[in-house]
Amino acid sequence: MSVTITLLATLLLLVAVVGLWSLLTANRLDRLHVRTDAAWAALDAALARRAVVVRAVTAAVGVDPEVGRRLREAAHHAERARRPDREAAENELGRLLAELDRTVLPPALAAELADAEERVVLARRVHNDAVRDTLALRRRRRVRWLRLAGTAPRPEYFEIAEPTVAGEEAAAPLFRPAARVVLVDGKDRVLLFHGHDPACPQEMFWFTVGGGVDAGEELRAAALRELREETGLRLAADDLVGPVWRRRVMFSWDGQAYDGEEWFFLARLAEADVPVDTSGFEEVEARTIRRHRWWTAEELRETTDTVYPLQLGEALRELLDTEWDGRTRSVR
Repeated sequence: MSVTITLLATLLLLVAVVGLWSLLTANRLDRLHVRTDAAWAALDAALARRAVVVRAVTAAVGVDPEVGRRLREAAHHAERARRPDREAAENELGRLLAELDRTVLPPALAAELADAEERVVLARRVHNDAVRDTLALRRRRRVRWLRLAGTAPRPEYFEIAEPTVAGEEAAAPLFRPAARVVLVDGKDRVLLFHGHDPACPQEMFWFTVGGGVDAGEELRAAALRELREETGLRLAADDLVGPVWRRRVMFSWDGQAYDGEEWFFLARLAEADVPVDTSGFEEVEARTIRRHRWWTAEELRETTDTVYPLQLGEALRELLDTEWDGRTRSVR
């Protein structure tokens, strides 16, 4: 009898401890979601103010009429873009602003534009910090098992190339073509690397094999070279299908803004659990890539981790289930 009472008491204590932990964690998670929502509102306001200042800039004496027209259109599009399209719209506006000759602007207006851009930088960093902390808690096993996040939507990083802020050396976005490989094994799993921007080590994300295309290099040759350097696998040109996808993105890497154009090829392996040799990594890759793993399309759709391209989970299943028709589709 005493053993039964002891077991019941222990069970009740365990339930009480788990219940209390769950309540405290759920409250903390709720506060993090509130913080993320507030950070997004501040970022949205900073982006809106930048658009307003841009319209004032386009009316300034000395601004080329064609430049002014393109800036007005970009600002208009950025203000009205839906959330999934907002990053691309804001990046286009940022790219045009980077090319603007600011010496023709009145000093007060140039200063206001610089202030608006600096506020975008700060608001984005605060927002992404809030997203990082929220996702870190949501990813914990017990939080996922007990579904403590409830119905709250998963917050997402806002990925744009940051405009130059005061005190930093100005640098226009560099165009960067890249060749990437959707490497799939015999179990229909895609190989992804997990790494970070050297300037933002706290923001981890998954990405496919691949990298920049060298001057004069053909896309398929670049894809094969990157595959060999990053995985140790040597495939023939005929082993690559595509390019099946194209992704246009503005991003920052180690403080430099890039205007990126990525071309994705599909490569399918007959074997599963293929060993990956990363000894060919460049120094920056060895420093910023933490690990790699093979992902199924289902795992990609369910993960709370950040994965690029963002549509990989949905697009991968379609790519594997149907024969490629020769069209290069856009992904984001």
